[in-house]
Amino acid sequence: MHIEASPLLHANQADEAFLRVGDKSKKLEFNDRMTLMYAKGVRYYEDEPVADATIDDLDLDFVRSYCKRIEYTKSPEEYVRENKKFVTVKDGKDQVSVAAILLFGKNPQLFFPRAFIRFIRYDGTEAKVGKDMNVVKDVIFEGHILEQVEKAVDFIKIQMKEKTYLGHDSIFVTEEEYSEFVRTEIVVNAATHRDYGIKGTDIQIKMFDDRLEVDSPGTFAGMVKKENIRYTHFSRNPKIAAFLKDYGYVKEYGEGVDRMCKELEAIGLPDPVFNNSTFILKTTVMSADRDQRNAGNARIESENARIGEENARIETSNPWIDAKNAWIEHIRSLHEKGMMTAITSTAIIAVLEDLRENQVIGTQDVQKILDCKETKALRIITEMKKAEVIVAVTGQGKGRYILNDKS
Repeated sequence: MHIEASPLLHANQADEAFLRVGDKSKKLEFNDRMTLMYAKGVRYYEDEPVADATIDDLDLDFVRSYCKRIEYTKSPEEYVRENKKFVTVKDGKDQVSVAAILLFGKNPQLFFPRAFIRFIRYDGTEAKVGKDMNVVKDVIFEGHILEQVEKAVDFIKIQMKEKTYLGHDSIFVTEEEYSEFVRTEIVVNAATHRDYGIKGTDIQIKMFDDRLEVDSPGTFAGMVKKENIRYTHFSRNPKIAAFLKDYGYVKEYGEGVDRMCKELEAIGLPDPVFNNSTFILKTTVMSADRDQRNAGNARIESENARIGEENARIETSNPWIDAKNAWIEHIRSLHEKGMMTAITSTAIIAVLEDLRENQVIGTQDVQKILDCKETKALRIITEMKKAEVIVAVTGQGKGRYILNDKS
């Protein structure tokens, strides 16, 4: 018997919630439960208050221009206070929402350092590292969400290939590698539906010779799956989606993927490919450059098979994941027993949650994950060694560690 997944989060009489993993049920701790509630739309991360943010962190001049666009006649401050709970008051103190900072913030990256879009252009059809590194462009677009989207879409246009030839009736025809709608839609989708609660990474647009890939933090949201994404709409961030719709980037809710498919099918290209790998949703669109198409199609089929195998492996019992989860629970336990401060335990858990299997880390890696100074990263590494969470790796140089899988 097959039972469809529920769009709601269910708890038993003891207010305990469980997640089915394979043939087992895993009890959800507080952070896991919140993540699942955000994914299902029971509550939205974009509505959460941003610690230490005030209305002074909002660009009211930009709010004014937005109000003019939507024909809102009151003041910018009245708009954010009276609409969509952008700014609310609790215990006499203003609370500014995540959506308000991301949409109207003077400097959103002050509060969300990795909430930006990064464009990477590779020479060839695969990403290489070390002495073979083949990155030819690496640009970051910061600012509020509208700025990021506009800059990213414009930059893709100047980086992609165009072919102009003499067509029928002696009229010159220009073929773009990626149509305006397709290249805009995949960027807008990423900015609209990314999980902004995942703070350790950013949206990455990767341009290869044969394809365009967009990696967006998060998983399929709500009831959306790879099989139904063309016709099923669910917004992880409805306020961000509505805002971009006001600027014409979201045409009609739910039509974007279907229209992309139709445009690609019309020129003989395959549908976009959507795949979840751990906590990243990858969207891949093939180039319209005929010279690259066949090789690209073969490569993407191989990649899909690899990702499918990886996802199947992740969904089954994985001793490394079990060990990582056990260490997270151990660190929480140390804090609850008063044996570790809240700041230290929170930092260690953040590092563990960002850790991938067989990943070797050092001080610089911890700095990037926590967005902190070297002194704090060194202290966290020391605490993780002291708790035996990590062990030194031989042959990797001094100060390199890996998860202790013997928890």
